[in-house]
Amino acid sequence: MSEEPESLSVSGPEVREVTPDRLLHTGGNDQPTAEDLVLASGRDLNPENLRWAERRLAEEGRSAIDKRLP
Repeated sequence: MSEEPESLSVSGPEVREVTPDRLLHTGGNDQPTAEDLVLASGRDLNPENLRWAERRLAEEGRSAIDKRLP
């Protein structure tokens, strides 16, 4: 992977720093919960969506959330 720039040079009144790529991804050491998967999918937290997420995690494991995050 190419090295990410520390900041982005932009002309104009506002200059924002670029978020390093390593901060945009989930860590491989943690186990996502059903709630994590529901939120990463942009769904509402409700019993039906939590059951959906539990099934996805049981079938796909960690890749279920990795597919939905950058």
